[in-house]
Parts: sequence; C-alpha cells; structure tokens
Amino acid sequence: MIKSMTGFGRAEAQDEQHKFTVEIKSVNHRYLDFNIKMPKKLSFFDSAIRTLLKEYMLRGKVDIFISYEDFTQSHMILQYNHEVASQYMAYFKKMADTFGICNDITAAELGRFQDVFTMEEVDSDEKELWGLLEQVLRKACEQFVETRKTEGENLRTDLLQKLDQMFEKVGMVEERSPQILQEYRQKLEDKMKELLSDTQIEESRIASEVIIYADKICTDEETVRLKSHIRHMKEVLADGEGIGRKLDFIAQEMNREANTILSKANDLETSNLAIDLKTEIEKVREQIQNIE
Repeated sequence: MIKSMTGFGRAEAQDEQHKFTVEIKSVNHRYLDFNIKMPKKLSFFDSAIRTLLKEYMLRGKVDIFISYEDFTQSHMILQYNHEVASQYMAYFKKMADTFGICNDITAAELGRFQDVFTMEEVDSDEKELWGLLEQVLRKACEQFVETRKTEGENLRTDLLQKLDQMFEKVGMVEERSPQILQEYRQKLEDKMKELLSDTQIEESRIASEVIIYADKICTDEETVRLKSHIRHMKEVLADGEGIGRKLDFIAQEMNREANTILSKANDLETSNLAIDLKTEIEKVREQIQNIE
C-alpha cells in the first residue's frame, strides 16, 4: 500500500512516576528530515529516537513533539556537605578565640547556613525512561503510518482515475491521426483540381505529398510510449511503498511525450487533446509530490 507524506499521530503513556506525550506530523519533502522538540533532560535519547522513526517513514519533513512529566519527587535527595560545615565551624572557633566569646553554635543552626544541606536530583534510570518513551513513540508512529496509508490509498484512487482519462485521450489522438491525413488528402485534391481545372491529376504526386505530411505530423511513437508510461505508472502504484521518486520520473517522461505531440499537432482537435494531456499530467505530478 502506498503512503502519503502527510500524516499525523499522537499517543500517551504513563506509569506511577512518569508520563510521556508524543505528537508526530509531517508534510512533503524531497528527503527525510526530522525536527524533534523535547525537554533537555531527554536529549541523550535523540539518536535512539531518530533510529526508531526511520523504521516507520522514508520521506517527508517530520515534526516530533515530546513532552515529559515527573509525578514524584523521589529523584530528589538531601545532600550534607561536610567540607562546607567544617569550614563554617573553623571560622566560628577562630572568631570565638579572637574576640573571647562563647562558641555556642548548635547543629540545627549550622544546618541552616548556605550549602551545608542541598537538594540534588538523582539521574533517572535511562533504561526505565527509554522503555516508556519507546512504547509511546511506537504507538504514535503506528497511528501516524495509518493516516499516511489512508491518505495514500485516496491518492492512488485519484491517480488511477487520472491515468484512465489520459489513456482515453491518447486513444483519441490515435483515432484522429488517420482522419487528419484523409482530410489533408481531400484538401490537397480539391486545391489541385481548382488550380489544374480539367487537367488530369497525378495520383502519385498526391500520394507523395500525403506521405511527406504524414511523416511530419506522425505521433505514433509518442502515443505508444505515452501509453506504455501510463501502464508502467499503474504497475508501480500497485507495487507498494517508497515509490514517490519513481513515479515522479515516469511523469516527467509522460510530459516529454505530450510536449512532442503538441509540437507536431497541425490540427485543432489534436492540439486540444495534447493540451488536455499536459494538464492531466501536471495534476498527476502534483499528486505524486504527496507520495512517500
């Protein structure tokens, strides 16, 4: 199943201590481009996150938003700084000796001085955090891929309809070709009769002129190749994912053949058909830009 490059996914996961929310959205891009926004505390997971995302997508500009909540204070611990406390006590003793005063500082009073006690955050267990983050990332990616598949199926249906219309118009160009020659031959005969009056018209000369004209306006090769490209694109659409670039190349070849048909057209109906073909091909190319 083909995938669109436009998609969205969202998921949440939490345990007793943590909660993660992940949102993923994407738009068209020639390559795969990630833009990850998350708390600095999770920055060491950047490489692992990118590796995981590549399992689910090949192309597109992808924005990933990760939020994190910590429900407990269990990662904060009280630290006693013995060196700082010793320095305070040494200075208190020195002051008492210098000024002849009583050094009656208590432990409780000492503990209130700056930096004797501090609250420090204990690093979270990376394995535990990654286990929960990986879970929510995969859920968001799965939803993201499903939206891409749904949109991709809509694109495939639309493209097949456009290709059928193109195939029909190419057939009309082929049907018109012998009619153009017949009309040209008739005009040529009428013109020669008008110029030569009752003089016998040389059939070989008319045939020669018609052959030259036919060679000039012949689009058989272009229509055959264009039909082949249409069939090929249908086959590629049935292949599966990762086909966007290949489809774009085929569309370029289609446009080349349509341009040649238009340049050779010496007939209003054929010119209009060629213009219609170019219009349909352009619509196809626009839709292909959305395919991964």
